[in-house]
Amino acid sequence: MQRATRMELCGFMALMFLIASPLAHTASPQPFDDNAFQAAQELGKPILVEISAKWCPNCRAQRPIIDKIFSESKYSNIARFRVDFDIHQNAVEEFDVRFLSTLVLFKGRVEVARSVGELDEAKIRMMLNKALPSPIRLNQMHHTREPDLGAQLRAGTR
Repeated sequence: MQRATRMELCGFMALMFLIASPLAHTASPQPFDDNAFQAAQELGKPILVEISAKWCPNCRAQRPIIDKIFSESKYSNIARFRVDFDIHQNAVEEFDVRFLSTLVLFKGRVEVARSVGELDEAKIRMMLNKALPSPIRLNQMHHTREPDLGAQLRAGTR
């Protein structure tokens, strides 16, 4: 009985390693894998899906821009998946992509942004920022509430 438990534990650990390993190194994109993509969605991770082809000139121009952005720690928690337009036709259809050089950004299961052919680094950054956690406002850090002006007006205290 104890041996079965060890084998089950080893199997579970191997499965977790296989699921987590594509997510561990987010600086470089992983080839698209539906299981790893779904695992990242389940974890609620921000995810960038890059639809490209090796022969696409715009895709080749876009890659170093995205790589440069992802070299910054601010973007290290965004999982990256590269969909090869010619190989992953099911994924291309699933993401409803009509053009090469398309970026699709998710926050967990929710698509939060999409861009086609973008080469402007600032615009790509603005897009990626949509999937990052919102900055904490000062009043939230001190656990205070902003005054509810509507409630004050209704109560006649303002």
